[in-house]
Amino acid sequence: MTLTADPYGFRLENRYALLPAPLFSGCAPTAVKAPEIMLFNHALADMLGLNGATLDSPDGAALLAGNSLPENSTPIAQAYAGHQFGHPNMLGDGRAILLGEQVAPDGRLYDIQLKGAGRTPYSRGGDGRAAMGPMLREYLMSEAMHALGIPTTRSLAVVSTGEPVYREAALPGAILPRVASSHVRVGTFQFAASREDKGLLQALVDFVIARHYSYLSDLAQSNLAGQTPALALIEAVMEKQIDLVVGWMRVGFIHGVLNTDNVTLSGETIDYGPCAFLDSYHPETVFSSIDRQGRYAYANQPAITQWNLARFAETLLPLIADDPEQAVGPATALIRSFPQRYEQKWLAMMRKKLGLFGEEPEDEALATDLLKWMQSQAADYTNTFRDLISESRPETAPYDSADFRRWHERWQARLARNTKPLASSLCLMRNTNPAIIPRNHQVEKALEAASTRQDLAPARQLLAVLASPYEDGPDKAAYKTPPAPEERVCQTFCGT
Repeated sequence: MTLTADPYGFRLENRYALLPAPLFSGCAPTAVKAPEIMLFNHALADMLGLNGATLDSPDGAALLAGNSLPENSTPIAQAYAGHQFGHPNMLGDGRAILLGEQVAPDGRLYDIQLKGAGRTPYSRGGDGRAAMGPMLREYLMSEAMHALGIPTTRSLAVVSTGEPVYREAALPGAILPRVASSHVRVGTFQFAASREDKGLLQALVDFVIARHYSYLSDLAQSNLAGQTPALALIEAVMEKQIDLVVGWMRVGFIHGVLNTDNVTLSGETIDYGPCAFLDSYHPETVFSSIDRQGRYAYANQPAITQWNLARFAETLLPLIADDPEQAVGPATALIRSFPQRYEQKWLAMMRKKLGLFGEEPEDEALATDLLKWMQSQAADYTNTFRDLISESRPETAPYDSADFRRWHERWQARLARNTKPLASSLCLMRNTNPAIIPRNHQVEKALEAASTRQDLAPARQLLAVLASPYEDGPDKAAYKTPPAPEERVCQTFCGT
C-alpha cells in the first residue's frame, strides 16, 4: 500500500493496532488549553520525512499536543507489565499515546508517541500529564545519547500545554512527542504471558521479529540447528542489550530505573527519568532518589540487564518447547552465557577507549587497574580518558602520582606493541571517548531556567554543544569542567 503524506509529512501505519486487543486500548489524547512548541527537532523531522517548517508552527503545536490528529492515525495506549525494583506490577501507558508508525523515506518504521497526552485506561489514578522540566530533560538526554552514538528513543519536540500540572507544587505542563523504533518492552511480553494465551505470545513474537529481526523469520521454516524462533529471539535481544549497556558503560551513563518495562526489544535506551552521567568515577554511583538500595548503580547495570533478560526468557518458555522441562534447559543456558558475552564486548570497548589494537592477555588488567586508580582518586571519568589523548596533560594531581606514572608506563609499552601506528590509536580514542557529556549540574541549570523563567537559551546552548560530543575546543571548556562542590547534583528524580 502506498501512503500519501498529509501536509505535515505524516505517513502513518498502525501495525501494532492490528495485534490482538489485550495488548492495547484505543485511546485519544486529551486536548490542552494553549499548546506552544518550545523546542523542535528539525534534524529528526527530516529523518522521518516530516515537513519541519510546517510542523514547527501553531497548527503543528496543536497536532503534537494531541488537540488534532495526523491523517490515518489510530491512537492507542499500550498494555504492559513490569518488575519494578524486583516487584511485579501490571502497568501500561499511563500517560503516553501511540499515534501510529511513521514510514520514513528509507522505508523504516518509527513509532510516534505523545508522552504526557492525558489519561488512559492504564493511568492508575494518575492525571496522565507531564511537567515541563522532565520533558525537557528527556529531550536533552536522548539527543545527547544519539550524538554519542548510543541507541535511543528520540524527541521530536517539547510542547508546552498552557496548563499546570500538580506534583509537589504547580508546575508548567508539557508534552513530549517521542520517536522509537518501537515501544515493545520486556514488560510487554510479561503482560502477554500473564494472559496464558500461547497465540497472543506468538503474535507478539511475530511482530517483533518482523519489525526488528527479520533475519530470524527463516527459522520458522528451517528450525536452524534446532533453535526455535522464540529462542533465537532471546539471543538476538540479548546481543542488542549487551551492546546497549556496553555503550552506557563507555560514556559513564546511569539509567537509574532499569525495570523490565524500561527494557526495549529494539535495544534502545528508553525513559530518561532519574538518569545521570558520572562525574568522579565510582562503580557504586547512584543518582536516582528512588533507588535506595543501589539496585541500578552504575556497575550493577550489566547484572540487572541479565536479570531482566531472564524474565524475558521466562515469558517465551511455552514457545520454546511444549514440555516446560525441555524449554527451561536451553533458555537457562542462553541466559547464563550473558556474563561471558558481556565481558568480551566490554573489553573490546575498553581497548578502544585506551587506543589498543590487537589483543593481549594483560589488556583487561590494564583497563581495570586504571579504573581502580580513578576510583581511589575520585578522578573525573570523562576527562581522564580524554586527557590520555592530550600530550599537554597537566602534570598535576591526580596524574602526578607514582601509581599513575607506573600505570602510564605500562600503557605506553602496550601502545608500542600495537598493530597500528600511534596516530591511529589517538584517532580511535578521540572517536570513542567523548569530550562533552550532559553533566548533571549543567542539565539542572538549563531545566531550572526553562521551568521557572521560561528561558530556553541555556537549554538551546547545551543542545548545540552536545550535538558534537567528540569535538574539543576552547569554546567548550565550560562544558568539560566538573561541578564545583556547591554545584554537585547528588540526586535525580523521575518527575512523573
